[in-house]
Amino acid sequence: MSELTIDSLSKAYGQVQALRDMSFEVRAGEIFGFVGSNGAGKSTTMRIVLGVLAADAGEVRWNGTPLDLHVRRRIGYMPEERGLYPRMRVGEQLVYLARLHGMSKSAAVEAMEHWTRVLGIEARRGDEVLKLSLGNQQRVQLAAALVHSPDILVLDEPFSGLDPVAVDVMSQVLRDQAAAGVPVMFSSHQLELVERLCDRVGIVRSGSMVAIGGIDELRSTPERRWVVEGPTPDGWLARVPAARLVSSEPVAGTGTVYRSVVEVTDAGLAEVDQELLGAAVAAGPVREFARVRPSLVELYRHVVASDDSSATTDRTPAEVTA
Repeated sequence: MSELTIDSLSKAYGQVQALRDMSFEVRAGEIFGFVGSNGAGKSTTMRIVLGVLAADAGEVRWNGTPLDLHVRRRIGYMPEERGLYPRMRVGEQLVYLARLHGMSKSAAVEAMEHWTRVLGIEARRGDEVLKLSLGNQQRVQLAAALVHSPDILVLDEPFSGLDPVAVDVMSQVLRDQAAAGVPVMFSSHQLELVERLCDRVGIVRSGSMVAIGGIDELRSTPERRWVVEGPTPDGWLARVPAARLVSSEPVAGTGTVYRSVVEVTDAGLAEVDQELLGAAVAAGPVREFARVRPSLVELYRHVVASDDSSATTDRTPAEVTA
């Protein structure tokens, strides 16, 4: 199975350690979200994958073999900075870039026409790039990454500056590429979008991978907390000794309905969850009973704000959320 492997990359710029033992893989047919603060090492990692930078240590492999020039020509790359010729017309530029990847003139024109149509910029084929809106320039950049039918996609902040409609279009393109078996790796600060779109996510801090996994895996925490929207917990929570009240407040406009967060304190008792629900229902109508899980935004804030500089890739999602 096709897999892009980033293995123990390290990179320093003088006294600044940009990457520390950076390791992860992007599997065939998956969308991998690569997130972290500015300066965390995302762009440096991507540039090493592309061969623009050389790592001080570590290796990048494709299907178990170190990347060479031939493989790198099969990568579709979208840089965070604008990487287009501003005074060149959109259609001519995409055909030119496709031909640099070895495509024939007719195949390059056909690919240009396809991707400008899919990305909604076919009416802009004759325009100079500098005359386009930032959002349309971003669409052209994605077309440039896709025009040669790459085997791997590496995209640095591809959703920056896009309106909601363009975000939907680009999201569908990435889903389609993954469905065709292409490993898709992209960085973004739009964490709600990452959570919705990605199969797996890696969170980077200070040049190291500090959490990695599927969305549900990352959001799983050691604590079992439940939201109970129903009667005040004063009348029923005491019946469940293996649970404690975290917070409770009345729901506005109801007078009798409370939204309570309750934590199960004995993780060894699987039946406590049902006992909790039963006690609440016995006290009155329950409008909601749902497991509390942190969003990717909350998880990200917790991980990135941590002062533990010893975090490494051998930490599990439960450990970084504890």
